Amino acid sequence: MACTHKVLEQHQVRPPPSSVPTTSLPLTFFDIPLLASDGVRCLYFYEFSHHFTQTVLPTLAHSLSLTLQHFFPLVGNLICPPPPANPYIFYTQGDSIPLTIAESTAIFDHLTGYQPRDIKDFSHLVPKFPPTQMANDTFVFPLLAIQVTLFPNSGICVAVTNRHVIDGRIRSLFMKSWASIFKAGGHDSSCLDKSLRPFYDRDAIRDPNGVMAVFLEEYFVRMRSKWKKDIGNTDLFSGDDSVKATYVLNRANIERLKQRCEKDNESSSTPQHFSSFVITCAFIWVCRMKTQYHEGAIDDDDELCYLAFAADCRNRLEFPVPLTYFGNCLASCKAAAKTSELVGEKGFVVAAKVVARAISKLKSKPLEGAEKWIEDRKNLIGKGHGRVLIVGGSPSFSDYQTDFGWGRPKKFEFINHPIFISLADCRDDEGALEVGVVLRTRASMDTFSSIFEQALNLPY
Repeated sequence: MACTHKVLEQHQVRPPPSSVPTTSLPLTFFDIPLLASDGVRCLYFYEFSHHFTQTVLPTLAHSLSLTLQHFFPLVGNLICPPPPANPYIFYTQGDSIPLTIAESTAIFDHLTGYQPRDIKDFSHLVPKFPPTQMANDTFVFPLLAIQVTLFPNSGICVAVTNRHVIDGRIRSLFMKSWASIFKAGGHDSSCLDKSLRPFYDRDAIRDPNGVMAVFLEEYFVRMRSKWKKDIGNTDLFSGDDSVKATYVLNRANIERLKQRCEKDNESSSTPQHFSSFVITCAFIWVCRMKTQYHEGAIDDDDELCYLAFAADCRNRLEFPVPLTYFGNCLASCKAAAKTSELVGEKGFVVAAKVVARAISKLKSKPLEGAEKWIEDRKNLIGKGHGRVLIVGGSPSFSDYQTDFGWGRPKKFEFINHPIFISLADCRDDEGALEVGVVLRTRASMDTFSSIFEQALNLPY
């Protein structure tokens, strides 16, 4: 889709002067496995028909500055010195983040649609990190970049790229805080509700099993070596011909699929809980596996396929962790089944059962096997996109509740790779879930769509 794109303004935004002291924030064992991530990219599209550059943009920048006073570590950098020193986040007065203001002639309604769209169509909307610096064998990674793109007489896109030193809950908290301050006039942050203010005390995270030492060994030996090879390679979209589409499972769909699972499970001596998350992930997993199988991308019926996801541990640990804890607090989890089981007649029910079982185990022992999280992730990604599907996002983040005063977003998007799907709440249908699916070709997406529709309408 041909369009023109021009940068109107570039700013460096920082917290108000003298509002935050120089601060060093250590990482925990929850953070280390995610240092390998190349960042998280989220787009919030809003309908906005007025010309607002002169009035809205200055307030948007000032309210961002006030928000960064509360989320100041994101303005700093991830510092990764050579062994034996541990990585940490460092903020000092004068640090800032890039805020880019751009204008696009792309068709707003096309980008905010649910139909297949080329991933490259979004490339001009995604903010890029400033370059990673390296001196004396120490890496310095910027943590946050923001871009606001105007679509004249149509809308606006607020896009965020963040390093994975925070999880999705805190990314959503940051965006809601910014929106709240802006909506209140953007003059000061006293209006910010306590429920939106992050909690920084690292003592909230305990490591009784010594997992940090295991992760640091992996970090020192392998992660840093990979960074040295990849430094300077920042073009996410280079050579990417992937296609992205959004699928919706409404409450009626989810309930019908749930009944299919419960009917099959009636004779079981171990009842299982089929949540909306379980139903949605299992259904999309099977549709994707059948797409791959149909295209001949996988052909070994006995080989295991995996669905991997992360679960927020803030309310699952033996020690209390506040919901607004700043950082990562995610447990890694995976479900597995044979190809033949997933593409068979009862593939969806099989998938739902193994996902429900994995979640049940995680709820009772969220940190069991934690020392293998990095190794497991590396092994899964090594199996290739055909056999592995990774779930990102969560409807519990309520991203469609992020209101700057322009109403709910018309569309919320994750920009990711074909190995991922993304989950979000739904704009206009409470209880429904939106699933972002990325596949390598438009033909694959057509196959997926056909399988999705057929499977959704099967009798139970």
